[in-house]
Amino acid sequence: MRTLLLLTPFLAVGAAMLRAAGQPPATPLDALARQYVQLVLALGVHDESYVDAYYGPPEWRTEAEGRKLDLAAIRAEAEQLRAAVLAQPVPQEQLQALRRTYLARQLEALLTRCEMLAGRKLGFDQESQALYDAVSPEQTEEQFKQSLGELERAMPGAGPLSERYEAYRKRFLIPNDKLDAVFRAAIDECRRRTLPHVDLPEGESFVVEYVTGKPWSGYNWYKGGYHSVIQVNTDLPTSIDRAIDLACHEGYPGHHVYNALLEQHLVRARGYQEFSVYPLYSPQSLIAEGTANYGIEVAFPAQGRLDFERRVLFPLAGLDPDGALGYYKVQQLVERLGYAGTEAARRYLEGRLSADQAARWLETYTLASPARARQRLSFFDAYRSYVINYTLGLDLVRTYIERRGGTADQPDKRWQEFKALLASPRLPADLK
Repeated sequence: MRTLLLLTPFLAVGAAMLRAAGQPPATPLDALARQYVQLVLALGVHDESYVDAYYGPPEWRTEAEGRKLDLAAIRAEAEQLRAAVLAQPVPQEQLQALRRTYLARQLEALLTRCEMLAGRKLGFDQESQALYDAVSPEQTEEQFKQSLGELERAMPGAGPLSERYEAYRKRFLIPNDKLDAVFRAAIDECRRRTLPHVDLPEGESFVVEYVTGKPWSGYNWYKGGYHSVIQVNTDLPTSIDRAIDLACHEGYPGHHVYNALLEQHLVRARGYQEFSVYPLYSPQSLIAEGTANYGIEVAFPAQGRLDFERRVLFPLAGLDPDGALGYYKVQQLVERLGYAGTEAARRYLEGRLSADQAARWLETYTLASPARARQRLSFFDAYRSYVINYTLGLDLVRTYIERRGGTADQPDKRWQEFKALLASPRLPADLK
């Protein structure tokens, strides 16, 4: 196996570095993890969106790019590597046992992505199970209509509900010239609420950029060294509730904290080099997106969020705080339609809905404006079944933490379990 030979010098250097840093001595899984990293980087040569973050040795990326392995070679090496991982005895230490399972499952997802790039077609559920270790429950139009009925009663009036909702929502849009001030205030509060519960690495930092022409509303690009670049898409107007959502999800205690804790506790403290690379189309993404969404609830219990937004964010945005309570009551009803977006993706990607039909579905069952519905479609085209990670990921993470005692009436326990999940190599299957 060519990768084994190529990585031998790195293994010797890596073992010496671990000993010098006072980390646990190198194990066979360390050697296999380094091979995994190079295979992820090799597949990234074929798929520019595959490697979401990498902060390992730069020479590994240079070597992967120089080898230019074709998809067949990557697949062959990945199959051998997965077999080698599974051939290792199950470690007695729980973290090491989780690590072994994590590596094997991440490699399965890599194999699937490799096959997809080679032309293999998968159904929506088959794809999500293979890539993200989970299948989102299928829901019917009747279920969504029940939620829409409640919204009808909450927002009486003439004309289609989607148009009434969009007109109502426009009253709570952040003016472009106030967006940066509102977003930075939201991030500051998210960080302030996170710090008492999470020991963040010294020197952690981020920068905020405002971009256009993207299929997503926000993105965290983790650069290593406990540093992130957080991008906010300004193609479409941003409503006041999205400030906290994005600040928590992309920053504190979401993606920025998640990646920083993995780097601190697993890469640097334990020498788990596999976490220095983040393959987007993998089970890790369900954990990342699920914890980022659940982190909003952890940092901002409902009343605390409402109080902060009325006191700080609404005035900063030039909005009337007296409308906050009614707005959030409506938003709570809209959130029940979350799986309607997942269902639109499933039906659209499987060819059961055309692009126009899927857009109308999103307008009807998620109350998206025509422009926002088209943006969602562009996300489906680019990221396919990745959408399950937001809705199902949130539900799996919430259930897992609450089952372990981290309920809303036990906030300290909830933070404790949340923090432990962020810094562990758990898979979606471990949450069930």
